[in-house]
Amino acid sequence: MAAKLEGRVALVTGASRGLGRAIALKLAEEGARVALNYRSGELEARQVADEIIARGGTTFLLRGDVSVKEEARALVAKTIEHWGRLDILVNNAGITRDKSLKKLTDDDWTEVIAVNLNSVYYCTSAAMKAMSDQKFGRIVNISSFVGQAGNFGQTNYSASKGGIIAFTKSAAIELAKFNITVNAIAPGFTETDMLAKVAEPVRQQILAKIPMGRFGKPEEIAKAVAFLCTDGDYITGQQINVNGGVYM
Repeated sequence: MAAKLEGRVALVTGASRGLGRAIALKLAEEGARVALNYRSGELEARQVADEIIARGGTTFLLRGDVSVKEEARALVAKTIEHWGRLDILVNNAGITRDKSLKKLTDDDWTEVIAVNLNSVYYCTSAAMKAMSDQKFGRIVNISSFVGQAGNFGQTNYSASKGGIIAFTKSAAIELAKFNITVNAIAPGFTETDMLAKVAEPVRQQILAKIPMGRFGKPEEIAKAVAFLCTDGDYITGQQINVNGGVYM
């Protein structure tokens, strides 16, 4: 059976660990050539690249800070320069700066908005021209259930992730005529570095709120992304909740 993404080119931001790593591996497994963006985790990014190559895939590394307009747009330009096209953009890069609203600083706010939300605009606006010209594009933005439900100590993170959902819907309306779909994945609590930092008593409190009784796996998010890039041709402007039922 032919790989569903054979001949396609993907760019994944924040691809050195966690969700980004799993997404990059899955897209490569489906046959896509994958550009791996990272900001500081070069060793981890190289490990992801080595794993893709070991499995017979094709990849290359792109260092860049997606919160900086020029660097974010350069990632798209370099991907197109390297492979001649860009079919799939996964806006995954994200950070947290969790504090109660009373303790939140201006820097805590602006850093999270810059990385989590501004980058989605920068990369999408850069990618849409090439995608429009080739009359094909799949853009998947990684949001969070927190962008829908809110969470204590995460006003900045919630605002960034809620903004992604709203951006996704509007962008989908504008880009549909070019055969570009734009969707968001809203994960629940998932086994990543972010969750690993949470104290065990708090982890147990979180688990008690998840109907399925476990945390999500990065690979489960990656499968949803791959579906939207392969068989999900008629799906656009949607947020797909992959959260074990923690938010319905």
